[in-house]
Amino acid sequence: MIDFDTGAITEIALLAAHCDDLAIGMGGTLLTLAQARPGLRVRALVLTGAGTERAEEERGALESFCPAAELDLTILDIPDGYAPAHWARAKQAVAALARDGAAQVVFAPHRGDAHQDHRLLAELAPGEFRDHLVLGYEILKWETDTPQPAVFHPLAAGLAETKAALLMKHYPSQRNRDWFDEESFLALSRLRGVQCRARHAEAFLIEKATITFGGA
Repeated sequence: MIDFDTGAITEIALLAAHCDDLAIGMGGTLLTLAQARPGLRVRALVLTGAGTERAEEERGALESFCPAAELDLTILDIPDGYAPAHWARAKQAVAALARDGAAQVVFAPHRGDAHQDHRLLAELAPGEFRDHLVLGYEILKWETDTPQPAVFHPLAAGLAETKAALLMKHYPSQRNRDWFDEESFLALSRLRGVQCRARHAEAFLIEKATITFGGA
């Protein structure tokens, strides 16, 4: 297992299809980055939910998951479940996020996600963020699309529990879903922890990375 120091990160870009995707997929990582780097610039794009209660939930949640960060959140009104039919608008929004920022790391859904909205963003991200490290996060849901990740972020003691509690606090509209509970979130982070010899962790997928040994 190889550890990488991410202390130099000052800006990240986040791509999500739905309000709550980011918090579910990488809430612990957001808490870690924001706490380690006060003033971290977080630029987030969510394709669906504008003008609904879900948008209000998302803003409150990301403010809690990114304490002391400079948060720039854009939420569009693309219909949930129909993002591929709005490909041009989604692509323009992702392109604008890439063009107008200076992110060192980009977080997006992964290509193997069974949800068509998630998968669209996974396909758009590497095309618009061509010179970036793009990490694909996993979104717990009922589909059997659980990936085999290669990148793990161990969570500090108590952070997984904090993440689960914040999810329940900030997304009341989702509590009626039979899988949306603290037990489910902690079960997945415990599994990822086992896989990287930690108590809890979040996991990511990576398509391509360039490394330099001993200079350019």
